[in-house]
Amino acid sequence: MLRQLTAEQFLDERYELPACGQWAELVEGIPILLEPPDLDHGTTVLNLSKALAAYIERTKLGYACFDLGLHLSQDPDTLRFPAACYFVEGERFAEADKPYTDTRPVLVIEMASTADRRKQMTERVEAYLTWGVPSVWVIDQAERCLHVCSLTRQTAVYKDDETFAADSPLDGLHLKIADLFAEPEWWSERPKP
Repeated sequence: MLRQLTAEQFLDERYELPACGQWAELVEGIPILLEPPDLDHGTTVLNLSKALAAYIERTKLGYACFDLGLHLSQDPDTLRFPAACYFVEGERFAEADKPYTDTRPVLVIEMASTADRRKQMTERVEAYLTWGVPSVWVIDQAERCLHVCSLTRQTAVYKDDETFAADSPLDGLHLKIADLFAEPEWWSERPKP
């Protein structure tokens, strides 16, 4: 039987895991290894971060954190590391330098970019919503769409040819779904060998 770890023990031992624990999470005290994502995952996170940065610069509202651990439960501890989360309260960037937080963001953004992440996604979304996160977005690379989930509304799906107009807490953010999956211009302009 595997030994259960606390969040602190997991963080202390994480670097001993494959890939220095970069793709590891703690679920009910047990370390879980996720498949490393591909380059398309990174491209989508880059595009998402640029869209969020432009929104934050324009509105001066909130801030985003990437790969921040969310401490969803204790005894046994569960730490999930979504692609991004968004905070609107507290000192700006207060959560950014922490390895994990107990503070609930107003938005969690997940990437359904590998088979194991896709298989666990319903469970992950339900855990965030149960924990008290008002909205969860799931970017699905295979289907090239965005799922917007909350406890108060039915899940909405925005496809590749649509634009998503966010409501609270990111009122005024407009995301062209196709732009989330676009390769950066510099990538396609690189010299051919």
